[in-house]
Amino acid sequence: GPMELQLKGAGRTPYSRMGDGRAVLRSSIREFLCSEAMHALGVPTTRALCITGSPLPVRREQIETAAVCTRVAPSFIRFGHFEHFCHHDQPQSLQALADFVIEHHYPECASAQVPALALLEAVSRRTATLMAHWQAVGFCHGVMNTDNMSILGLTIDYGPFGFLDAFDPGHVCNHSDHTGRYAWARQPNVAFWNLHALAQALLPLIGDSDAALAAVAVYKDAFAEALLQRYRGKLGLQQPHDDDRALVDDLLRLMAGDRADYTLTFRRLATHVPGLAQGAARDMFIDRAAFDAWDARYAERLRREGSVDAERALRMQRTNPMYVLRNHLAELAIRDAQQGDHAELHRLLKVLEHPFDEQDAATRERYAGLPPDWAQDIEVSCSS
Repeated sequence: GPMELQLKGAGRTPYSRMGDGRAVLRSSIREFLCSEAMHALGVPTTRALCITGSPLPVRREQIETAAVCTRVAPSFIRFGHFEHFCHHDQPQSLQALADFVIEHHYPECASAQVPALALLEAVSRRTATLMAHWQAVGFCHGVMNTDNMSILGLTIDYGPFGFLDAFDPGHVCNHSDHTGRYAWARQPNVAFWNLHALAQALLPLIGDSDAALAAVAVYKDAFAEALLQRYRGKLGLQQPHDDDRALVDDLLRLMAGDRADYTLTFRRLATHVPGLAQGAARDMFIDRAAFDAWDARYAERLRREGSVDAERALRMQRTNPMYVLRNHLAELAIRDAQQGDHAELHRLLKVLEHPFDEQDAATRERYAGLPPDWAQDIEVSCSS
């Protein structure tokens, strides 16, 4: 279908809220790399077409140089657009916006008794799918206000994002988020809250608040089911069993307790032979006895569905990435680019475009290793 282009950081617009409307090279590179990385991971996202750098100085936390990121998506319409017309009491514009979105992006809602209600439910389901993707891949968005929620369920507006390194469900990637409002574990609930804001905005077109609440309520089960399905995939399980949720939760609890690296633990579980009490996955845990107890349950669970280790390994390697855009990797590429050297940027992009492939030993060492100690000190703010 047709695509929209958007320039991010090209200067003042009516919506730049008194700011200069510019973007810095750092944030433009981060958005470019991450939207391409997310696409390769199979996560719904806006895409980045190119970055244009400029020597223009821009004052943020320090003086940096400017850049423009050209991004592309079927639509950049957000929840906030609907809120805008609702709050300014412009029902005709609200109706026109809903009609446009339905016609171009949700045609199946057009024939519903109340199209706006059908739209709300469809957006709730898409948002649930997106959140399951984020949580499963260990992605933290950082600023989940309604203006950063895509009506198409795409990842949009890469600001102070980060991928989990050491697993901490309370991890906050935006250093100006002092209350942990957008911590990794809270993202699904924030999305649910934002859907309520969208419901409120669409209420003039729906008319029935109970129906609107019911349309948003489908999110809860849809998210829980989608997330469990993703974790089943991450553990190489092919059939659903009642105790799968406990198996997943207990693994995550162990990982959190030992701050095991999120990406590497799941990747190593692919080639792990359950029940052997040895191996690279087990080495991610400090409490080996606790891991072994979990591992015995995992081995039994795999036996119950007649799982074949070699086939499971292949499935898990296609599901659990080896490479994600860790903050320190972005930081190294940015440092070089700020000096005018773009070689690392291109190398990193190539790796991120094939996140599931092993690649050669030097690439693995450089891009799939545990983050260095200095990575913990990287501060990512809204202007990043």
